Amino acid sequence: MARLERFALPIIWALLLVGFSIAMPTTFPHLGNIAAILGSQVIVLLLSLALLIPLLAGDYDLSVASNMALSAMVLTILNVQHHWPWPAAAGIAVVTGLLVGFLNGALTIIFGIDSLIVTLGIGTLISGVDALISGSAVVTGVSQQLLSLVSADHFLGIPLEFWYGIVVCVLIWYFLAFTPAGRRLLFVGRNRAVARLSGIRVSRVRMFSFLAAGLISALCGIIFAGTLDGADPSSGPTYLLPAFAAVFLGATTITPGRFNPWGAFIAVYFLGTGISGLQLLGLASWIQPVFYGGALVIAVAFSQVMRGRQALQTGG
Repeated sequence: MARLERFALPIIWALLLVGFSIAMPTTFPHLGNIAAILGSQVIVLLLSLALLIPLLAGDYDLSVASNMALSAMVLTILNVQHHWPWPAAAGIAVVTGLLVGFLNGALTIIFGIDSLIVTLGIGTLISGVDALISGSAVVTGVSQQLLSLVSADHFLGIPLEFWYGIVVCVLIWYFLAFTPAGRRLLFVGRNRAVARLSGIRVSRVRMFSFLAAGLISALCGIIFAGTLDGADPSSGPTYLLPAFAAVFLGATTITPGRFNPWGAFIAVYFLGTGISGLQLLGLASWIQPVFYGGALVIAVAFSQVMRGRQALQTGG
């Protein structure tokens, strides 16, 4: 039963792939379509991974999508309008993401404000800053070299952006599974009071989680700019629900009851496959918010069931 819970979502994903391939043999199973699905979901994957680290520490970061959009806009404006080389502009974008992460952590930890409120406010604030510096307009024309490194060039027929998402997944998995810092992060997320009594600097671990979320959001912004040939100040919030749906749905698989990078990866591509297949079958664009919203509700309900079962098993 436990093994079935761990691998239920990958099995359903595989059945979904088989079902769509049978229903649309001339379109769905072709490499071009599969590559498009893998490449198009990287932004959601990276934002899910950015959300995952604060969640493991017991905090929320609702600013990751706005942070991504702001980082993309900073890079684009510096590169297109001020003619900075794209690596230098990308460096400033990373600093921007880290500053947002630091601000989230400082307000949450120093002033003891709930992270949900802080990051919602910061996300709204930086969305306004994004609109201000861009004049509320889409900015395009980033370096062709960046476009090649992100979306134009392929490896094994799949856009490079997909492989960057794999690399980030592997790094986070390794960090959580094999490093003392990763273990401390998990310990803090389970019980801060016990972690503090055990000598763990809880505030430092929480600050690290917000900085990590800011860094991943900024990297996501760089890939976003390289995918869209620029930045759109209104695009960020549209990615927040899909990222949340994926990270919570991912907590139901591989390591049920715990947010984990490979679970998030599987959830992102399960959702992306389902939406792509249904749209190819002729369903309208309304299927996307329905699919993501339904997945989030189901995932949160399942996680509550898992939490209750674990509490009963431990006598809590």
